[in-house]
Amino acid sequence: MLQLNNIHKTFYPNTPDERRALQNVSQELNSGDFVTIIGSNGAGKSTLLNMLAGSLLPDEGEVWIDGKNVTALPEEKRAKFIGRVFQNPLTGTAPGMTIEENMMISLGRTNRRSVWKGITKKTREQFREHLSTLEIGLENRLNSKVGLLSGGERQALSLLMATFTEPKILLLDEHTAALDPSKESLIINLTKDLVEKQQLTTVMVTHQMDQALELGNRLWMMDEGEIIFEADDENKQDLTVPDLLKEFENVRGKRMASDRALLAK
Repeated sequence: MLQLNNIHKTFYPNTPDERRALQNVSQELNSGDFVTIIGSNGAGKSTLLNMLAGSLLPDEGEVWIDGKNVTALPEEKRAKFIGRVFQNPLTGTAPGMTIEENMMISLGRTNRRSVWKGITKKTREQFREHLSTLEIGLENRLNSKVGLLSGGERQALSLLMATFTEPKILLLDEHTAALDPSKESLIINLTKDLVEKQQLTTVMVTHQMDQALELGNRLWMMDEGEIIFEADDENKQDLTVPDLLKEFENVRGKRMASDRALLAK
């Protein structure tokens, strides 16, 4: 479903601020794989996610999705088959529009004809059906402005909007980092349910190592733009946070930087 071939990306080349963001990244994900990506600040995690979304293009290398070379395809074109949830619950939704209007926009990514027709009774019932799976009562608030929702409710809606059109790939960009623990638990459980139910190929960036171990069947550890360690489903099940820190030290010959990546609940 996803193939990365020798991806390189450098910011501010040939200047004093030159920074290699991605170096020789080559990976493959099969349909239904769920990979979590960890690493300290500046490791290249978000750059890689932006590369998949099309908001950044590689200096070298190729990106293939579902057998198609999308390396030069811009973000708005990839939106038809990529769903994304951002860290900030305020991102990814229109606060001045209602829940059903936001969902209609999301539906328009893959079916513009539905947008032209407007919100029909049938479409509204479909929205209610999807929202009811969240089990937080949003199906009864279709006409509520999204800006009035709590952070957890808004992130739950964002997650639903990113998945109910069944994208080829789901990108999760630290999508629980801005939430309090109770709302974080809600979103993690929703993520598990939606990804498993739809067998979505998922790429999730997180600073929380325990979260990275809990979710998915693959794990990549990044540092200085490279994937320096990876684990498949069998190996991942036996790993602990101390194991990951030790792997980093073994590869890099130093301890991981003391930031959020070291935190585990």
